[in-house]
Amino acid sequence: MDNSTWVANYTGQLDFILVGLFSQSKHPALLCVVIFVIFLMALSGNSILIFLIHSNAHLQTPMYFFVSQLSLMDVMYISVTVPKMLMDQVMGVNEISAPECGMQMFLYLTLVGSEFFLLAAMAYDRYVAICHPLRYSILMSHTVCHLLVSGCWFLGSVDGFMLTPVTMTFPFCKTREIHHFFCEVPAVMKLSCSDTSLYETLMYLCCVLMLLIPVTVISSSYSFILLTIHRMNSAEGRKKAFTTCSSHMTVVILFYGAAVYTYMLPSSYHTPEKDMIVSVFYTILTPVLNPLIYSLRNKDVTGALKKMLNMGSVTIL
Repeated sequence: MDNSTWVANYTGQLDFILVGLFSQSKHPALLCVVIFVIFLMALSGNSILIFLIHSNAHLQTPMYFFVSQLSLMDVMYISVTVPKMLMDQVMGVNEISAPECGMQMFLYLTLVGSEFFLLAAMAYDRYVAICHPLRYSILMSHTVCHLLVSGCWFLGSVDGFMLTPVTMTFPFCKTREIHHFFCEVPAVMKLSCSDTSLYETLMYLCCVLMLLIPVTVISSSYSFILLTIHRMNSAEGRKKAFTTCSSHMTVVILFYGAAVYTYMLPSSYHTPEKDMIVSVFYTILTPVLNPLIYSLRNKDVTGALKKMLNMGSVTIL
């Protein structure tokens, strides 16, 4: 391909077309309403959880501090993808400019990467609380918690800064159609007309490190936790520890399982339809499930919620 052809192809395609979920559905209007309801549930559920944690003195502990950060990340990354998708469907427009695509990709990668490490920090917090309860206040002090969370955000932003510029500087001289509902790296890379095999290998290694470090921390923490729970004499203590840890492990399995499929399985396992379904699972459904998992099975949160509702009803009366 000569330079003039490349320039014509590259500069003439400033906008991408997001094919999205609705083109695959027989009832796009119904699907749009369902996703909108799920989006509102995710926003309200996570926002209420954040408010309860910061307004109730009994919930201002390291564990709930991490949960509030998880809810904040969920609110942000569902807001990065879903509003654009819904607005495009309502207005009949499915284009996204290259700068918008790059910004969406960067925010998404940063938030997902941050959540990888935050889940590891939450596992470490549970390990300290159950295995070293007498030293918990020292090992998980206010300063330590803020350092851990800051580290999670920093490492997530490194992921965004590494992958986004490289992905967006490849020449996109094939079709402009992204077979996805947002600018996810693998979907955008398929549009490049240059050899991306080296970059894909580097991205794979980056994702292995991004997953290996948190998974190692999580698996080690829960191995020690299970041993400690097994040695507990109190049945009530075993039940409380197991309930708390099983909630966290549910979130970990849902989130990491989808990430492994998206970024680590060979391309032969992928189809646009499967990729979109998996992405729906961890970009739309997981933010809804997280507040339910951490609230419905937790007496402290449900108690704080009942107290808030009772105060609201008294104020109204």
